[in-house]
Amino acid sequence: MKIGLRIIGLLVLISILFMACQSSNDGDGEDRLLAKVQNKSLYLSEMDGMFPLGTTSEDSSLIINAYLSRWIKDALLLYEAERNIPSDLNIDKLVRDYRASLIRHNYEQIIVEQRLDSTVSQAELTAFYEENKEQYQLETPIIRCYFIKVPLPVPESSKLRRLWNSSSMGAFHSLSKYCDEHAEAQLLEDSVWYNVEKIAMELPKGTLTADNVGSKREFTQRDGKYQYYFRLFELKKRKDIAPLSYIEDQARKVILHNRKIKLLQEAKEELYDRESRRDNIQVFVE
Repeated sequence: MKIGLRIIGLLVLISILFMACQSSNDGDGEDRLLAKVQNKSLYLSEMDGMFPLGTTSEDSSLIINAYLSRWIKDALLLYEAERNIPSDLNIDKLVRDYRASLIRHNYEQIIVEQRLDSTVSQAELTAFYEENKEQYQLETPIIRCYFIKVPLPVPESSKLRRLWNSSSMGAFHSLSKYCDEHAEAQLLEDSVWYNVEKIAMELPKGTLTADNVGSKREFTQRDGKYQYYFRLFELKKRKDIAPLSYIEDQARKVILHNRKIKLLQEAKEELYDRESRRDNIQVFVE
């Protein structure tokens, strides 16, 4: 099979070059039959556009061989599938239904793009959260914290310790600047909730876990590569209700999805009412 495909590929390549010469002379060329499997045929014109500008003869041969191999196998499988269609399978109906589904989906996308308001206010998010928050129980603990990971040797280590232990706003800004310059990882947003497991991945194995995080209020430690700083502000345990800020993106997606469903239903009702007024709907079942 491979030798045969190489021969075919070479012949096709010659045909392509021949047709290129012919087209440059008279603009016309007869389509070439490349392969045939039972009642299915592959013509050269079907490979139009598959050869980028500057493609070498070797690359063209590889492209042709690969395409022919796939086409022959697909054609064989399709032929066998057609021979073994169940007697109760209505292919025409499946094709009609699939076509209708594609057309309907495309038009629904147009309606959504034209009409959907994608703005979700904070009031909407809050109302949604209050109505549905029981659905957002945590599967793993989340925390508000500070976390810094600095490669060894720690640059200006005494300065880092001083800034870390200070509670002044000026020191915090200096700490943030220091981390921008030297830290490999930093979490310095005390209003943001983080998954414990993601922070644990930045620490030596076993240092921080879902089970011990409640007792690890604050610590500094090092291993052979890094110095670590951690300070815990608040913990939400497994089965606790997730804060709105933690599930806000997810809530926004649900709100927009529900809004989309409602919009499409309203569009269908509007269309039904319009065509009913125009007497374009006829029902023959009592």
